[in-house]
Amino acid sequence: MSCWMPGCPALGVCRGLAALPIACLERAKDLKTRLGILLHKPELGHRIGTSSKLQLGSRQRDSSRDVLEWRESFDQLLKSKSGVTAFHTFLKTEFSEENLDFWLACEDFKKTRSKTKLASKANRIFEEFVQNEAPREVNIDHETREITRKNLSGATSACFNEAQAKTRTLMEKDSYPRFLKSTSYQDMTKQATSRGISKRSHT
Repeated sequence: MSCWMPGCPALGVCRGLAALPIACLERAKDLKTRLGILLHKPELGHRIGTSSKLQLGSRQRDSSRDVLEWRESFDQLLKSKSGVTAFHTFLKTEFSEENLDFWLACEDFKKTRSKTKLASKANRIFEEFVQNEAPREVNIDHETREITRKNLSGATSACFNEAQAKTRTLMEKDSYPRFLKSTSYQDMTKQATSRGISKRSHT
């Protein structure tokens, strides 16, 4: 672009570029070159797309196997992140998701190493789930509630063990069988089974 003419609109641009440090100009050229190389490599995008499809296929196979394993035992369901999510969604329809939330809070609580955090977390969990008329009170007997209250005075990672076990048993005996019979879970198993059949027919 020539800018020898007086009043040339490019004159300001040229002067601006001339004022820039040489290092900046060289970096700009380098970036332009790199972009040019990437734009002329369509096979790169193809490889990325293929890789994503393979990972997606692998995830689908894993999730199909997971879904079918949830009916083997309540433990299998709780071991699966997607299983816990599906079960939590089901419990919401029954307005009893606080039981699972309490169980999960206890699992997280047991991983706490700091004694100061242990005490504050214990009080928070007790106030939210265990005490009488708690915002999200779980269904446990009076005796277990009192034992848990006493445990707070010297909070250890085991202070909710009894209450957690009672809540877990309640879910396993009551909510879990209904979850397995629910329309949502039946639909998931059908999809998982059909994916498994489709996979076998292509091998």
